[in-house]
Amino acid sequence: QVQLVASGGGLVQAGGSLRLSCAASGRTFSDYIMAWFRQAPGKDRDFVGSIRWSDTTTDYADSVKGRFTISRDNAESTVYLQMNSLKPEDTAVYYCAARARASGWSRFKSDYYYWGQGTQVTVSS
Repeated sequence: QVQLVASGGGLVQAGGSLRLSCAASGRTFSDYIMAWFRQAPGKDRDFVGSIRWSDTTTDYADSVKGRFTISRDNAESTVYLQMNSLKPEDTAVYYCAARARASGWSRFKSDYYYWGQGTQVTVSS
């Protein structure tokens, strides 16, 4: 069983930065792809980016490319989402998720088996 706990959300002004964390436990995470999704009020849950734990290869949505960076700390079993140059439209609840590496890359939320509880990010203008 995989447990994911997301943290680090908060209120930040436009142009600011925030780092989210996703603490993972319960499995050997080298076998997983970890992802971040976000859901704004009244909208669908959208893909933000993902990282393959084994070799740290990443994939990003166009809307965050160049501003957000995903990394992982193997010793801490934690995935990070560093968010820079934040915009009001980045306001959402951010979720971390995991799927088996053998299943390949995916940007679809339905392909992810495990989810954290979400952390609120609010960007003021």
